[in-house]
Amino acid sequence: MTATSSPLAEELKKLSLTTPLPKYPNCFPEFNPVDIYRAHLTSILTEVTGVDAAVVYPALQWTQTLEKGDLVLPIPALRVKGKKPLELGEEWIAKFPSSPLVHKPTVDGTFLKFFFKVDKLAEILIPSILKRQTAFGQNPLLGLKDTENASKGRKRIIIEFSSPNIAKPFHAGHLRSTIIGGFLSNLYEGAGWDVVRINYLGDWGKQYGLLALGFEKYGDEKALEVDPINHLYELYVNINKDLTAEKEEITKLESEGKDASHLKNEGLDEQARRYFKAMVDNDEKAIAQWARFRDMSIKRYKETYARLNIHFDDYSGESQVKQEKMDFAAKKMEEMGVSEVSEGAVIVDFSKHIKGKPGKSLERPIIKKKDGTALYLTRDISEMMQREEKYHFDQMIYVVASQQDLHLKQLFKIIELMGYPELAAKCQHINFGLVHGMSTRKGTVKFLDDILRDVGEKMHEVMQKNQAKYEQVENPLATADILGISSVMVQDMSGKRINNYTFNMDAMTSFEGDTGPYLQYAHARLCSITRRAGLAPAEVALANLSLLTEPHAQELIRVISQYPDVVQNTLKTLEPTTILTYLFKMTHTLSSSYDHLRIVGSERELMLARMALYDAARVVLNNGMRLLGLTPVERM
Repeated sequence: MTATSSPLAEELKKLSLTTPLPKYPNCFPEFNPVDIYRAHLTSILTEVTGVDAAVVYPALQWTQTLEKGDLVLPIPALRVKGKKPLELGEEWIAKFPSSPLVHKPTVDGTFLKFFFKVDKLAEILIPSILKRQTAFGQNPLLGLKDTENASKGRKRIIIEFSSPNIAKPFHAGHLRSTIIGGFLSNLYEGAGWDVVRINYLGDWGKQYGLLALGFEKYGDEKALEVDPINHLYELYVNINKDLTAEKEEITKLESEGKDASHLKNEGLDEQARRYFKAMVDNDEKAIAQWARFRDMSIKRYKETYARLNIHFDDYSGESQVKQEKMDFAAKKMEEMGVSEVSEGAVIVDFSKHIKGKPGKSLERPIIKKKDGTALYLTRDISEMMQREEKYHFDQMIYVVASQQDLHLKQLFKIIELMGYPELAAKCQHINFGLVHGMSTRKGTVKFLDDILRDVGEKMHEVMQKNQAKYEQVENPLATADILGISSVMVQDMSGKRINNYTFNMDAMTSFEGDTGPYLQYAHARLCSITRRAGLAPAEVALANLSLLTEPHAQELIRVISQYPDVVQNTLKTLEPTTILTYLFKMTHTLSSSYDHLRIVGSERELMLARMALYDAARVVLNNGMRLLGLTPVERM
């Protein structure tokens, strides 16, 4: 998009800036107003320092703390030899011309600090936010294979996350994977990538033979229809108790010197093995029963995921890995000398392929048991190759707990040793720590629904403490549910992914401190201001923004301007807390502004200007919350 014909060019002319702006790599002024400042500063600094623009532009950095400036330039990054940074900084400041956008810079140690002229920033920023609305902060050009040529198409990323096991508890690890994976999917989608969300279910193996036996013995069609996930879990627990009792009986008989062969040959373990063999051999009845359990579970999962604003493009799973793919992978590993037979099993001895400590640290995983059963690694290798064939992806992220670090390192290394280094290089493991103490008020947690129901009930109790406000909420139970989900998600995203944390229902459902309910309250308050002011959006769009001269207004404008940079930075950190920390910083700035920037009672022109600022803040807060996977509420 050229700056000459765009609305951006009109804005720049008003600010007496020459158009079009010079073009730099990773400079997108039409999506990020701060890039206008970077481009403008780069053209000045190349003159002043004599350093090439290609070095200057990427050296300009945004600051997390605004007292350090709106942008800073680390002087050593320009690689000018022969003088100390302080000396260079002072020399450059002396030559710095007056600018319509920035004040004269100052030196702080080895940094040049730049402060924006906030009146000009408001004129560029606020109309851009009010015009772009939900798209503000997104940059669809980042996902293009070639940012200069959209016809080459978008890059495709696969994100595998959540991945529960059918008929087993949806535990804290699945919850974290779901929240982080949903966030990463939103992040890449906003950056213009073609995102494929995959849920790789644990849906295959002898335990499904055992589950089918459990259904024959204890199953209840009605209970299965109403709540398949809980019912299948109960069946699984009951049949496992029977299996344990049977194994104890075999041990007892054998210790007494009695014959236990009938239990070994006809007992539950053997029946489950035969049932699973029938599934592998595509027996119509066995597959139909298994498919029914799988389909009903997926239907129920979808309802829960929808509450978290999450959907999947592909419900894959261990069952979907084709046998011929596994045979091919096993043969390829053997041909390439990657695998070897050891005591009847097939293993990969990494110490033979990688010298020294790195090889030993990857250990000697088994890929096929003595009885010929392929283990997870073989399935994962085959699934990766299937995905490459089906999706031709540019990148793939596995969102899996840090306990699986070794497994994924082994997987990527085996793919590389099999002769697919490019495929291995496209794969990335995004890991995370543990959640301690995750339980409901009724005892230990089994399923995600239990947790969400529990925090929803807790939030409902909290809301009822303020009866006057409670009565104004149209659907208090639905609002309590959204607030409960927000409290779980925000607590999960508050620290770095790799950190463990303790699930604390009282802390997460509080309106005090940096919590989900506090963030929702900040959004609802902005919506309330908009409603009470009752100003026409068309009138607000024409507000005289030069009236926003108070320090609180200027601080808020500066904070809001950082949002596109924060999103851009998050594409590097892949940490939800990067966005969350920013949103809390912004809401704190907002809450300290309300007493100083009143709307009701102000004279008309000032009222419109302040409303434009609050509307811009609401858009940014709403966009940031949705990026995290939250549903912003308008009343509470």
